[in-house]
Amino acid sequence: MVLDSKRQVSAPPTALWVIPVGDLGGVARHVLDVARVGLPGWRLVVLAPEGPLADRLRALGSAVVTGPLGPAAGVVASARTLHNAVRTLKPAVVHSHLSYADVIAAGVLTLRPGVKLVTTEHGIAADDLVYHGSKIKARLKALLHTVRLKRADAIIAVSLATRDAMIAKWHPLKPVIVIPNGVDVDTVRDSVDSLRTGPSAEGPRVLSLSRLSAEKRIPDLLRAFAWVRDEHADARLTVAGDGPLRTELEDLAARLGIGSAVDFPGFMDASEAMANADVLVQLSVWENCSYTLLDAVSAGLGVVATPVGGNPEIVGDANLVDADCHQEIASAVVKQWQEPATRPEFPQQWPSTSKMARATAVVYAGTMD
Repeated sequence: MVLDSKRQVSAPPTALWVIPVGDLGGVARHVLDVARVGLPGWRLVVLAPEGPLADRLRALGSAVVTGPLGPAAGVVASARTLHNAVRTLKPAVVHSHLSYADVIAAGVLTLRPGVKLVTTEHGIAADDLVYHGSKIKARLKALLHTVRLKRADAIIAVSLATRDAMIAKWHPLKPVIVIPNGVDVDTVRDSVDSLRTGPSAEGPRVLSLSRLSAEKRIPDLLRAFAWVRDEHADARLTVAGDGPLRTELEDLAARLGIGSAVDFPGFMDASEAMANADVLVQLSVWENCSYTLLDAVSAGLGVVATPVGGNPEIVGDANLVDADCHQEIASAVVKQWQEPATRPEFPQQWPSTSKMARATAVVYAGTMD
């Protein structure tokens, strides 16, 4: 069949997303959500190392290219992988996510000025030592980000707090556009409700859903939960997730006398974990735009969190606590268990996954002007 040239529809331009991790986590959730709903007017191709993320993308029928990429592969191999993908796919936009990919993409695309570079910042903290360990390392990293952002044609942050931290530390020359992580509230609520066993009658069911690492401050949660148990002997705590501190945390629970009331099940499906909980507690040193908090609020759980990063944008100020004040944490948990009306409501005007994807496509279009 021959079409009139005026009626021919050209193939959509390609947006190549560069993801330097293969495991499932917050950024993988972001990628999978956009792959599921699509980028209006664009063909999405994801470049990532082999792993669970690539498997999930294939299951969705999404275009995915794999190869040596990320810290385990090294800089040279990662740059070669991206260079080959750009040469083969000829994307109009390369969109990098996470620091390693951001730096590699900026370097590779310096030699390809015709390809637009968009970057999304998912993880920056107000306190440099959260991620970098020393002030010297933090300064060097900040300088590196300042340099690599000069190549970016558009810069996205996932929260207002993330944007402000980027501006303060990296001094980008272009405006930073805020596109929060999108969430489909009804879908999350229905998924959790389908698994829910009903509210606890005798004591609060408390949940932590995070990596078992120092920046999550789970020892403070255990100490706060000991206060809860003093007043509510049937209270239960589930510390879902895995990480380097697991054995240390199990030992601490035993020393606090709450070992029999605390479960360490390892990785859990988020919906399943929330279906058997009343209150989620997240005492992180820093969060940018936590999917865990977004899902917990969507599901109607109580939420107790620290006033850091994007947390106030999700849960407001009423249920934010000082991680060092264990009695305050315990009181907030019990209050939201006993008084569901005090639980946070989902923020008005927060984007769905489709709105998040559309906003991203608008950013791409802006780079083409």
